[in-house]
Amino acid sequence: MDRELPSLVLPGDYLGAAEEFLPGRGTYEHGGRIYAALLGTPALDPRDRTIRIVPRNSVPEVAEGDLVYARVEELKTAMAICEVVSTATSRRGVPGSPEGTVHISKAKDGYTESLSGEFAVGDIILAKVLQGKPSIKLSTAAPTLGVVSARCQACHALLNLNAKQPTCVRCGHQEHRKLAKGPHPLSPGGHGARAA
Repeated sequence: MDRELPSLVLPGDYLGAAEEFLPGRGTYEHGGRIYAALLGTPALDPRDRTIRIVPRNSVPEVAEGDLVYARVEELKTAMAICEVVSTATSRRGVPGSPEGTVHISKAKDGYTESLSGEFAVGDIILAKVLQGKPSIKLSTAAPTLGVVSARCQACHALLNLNAKQPTCVRCGHQEHRKLAKGPHPLSPGGHGARAA
């Protein structure tokens, strides 16, 4: 039986009988009836008659090819260990603050002698996801990727990343970073002294 689906459903809203549809993502079956488990828009796959809910407020997931913001937590000889804060397309945080790594070969184009010359602990970076599972691997090699917010290693004030060389707005200390150049999404939480 073909019928028009509602444009918005709430958790617990009746969607149809189990004989009519197969329950898909965002739905559940109880007593031969299918209900919405999420707030969102129902969608029907005509190939197998699976009904699913496209969430209104989806939880960000990290997938290959995504751009993400990450905080540098630790620098090792061959990699930077980062906490993935959010995707560049969502203001919501990534659940569980998963760990991601930037290998030294993926920090920038060309040879990188030391990651401590490109990043510092606490920096917020814009990175591309090279692999989302089982572990998150990131790259900042492209010119548009890299540090978008950083603090002075001497006094911990924000660095002006628009200067010719990153310069502390408080003490004038100059540092080196692999900066994200060109237009990029605003960093989460209003971090940074880079102009939008």
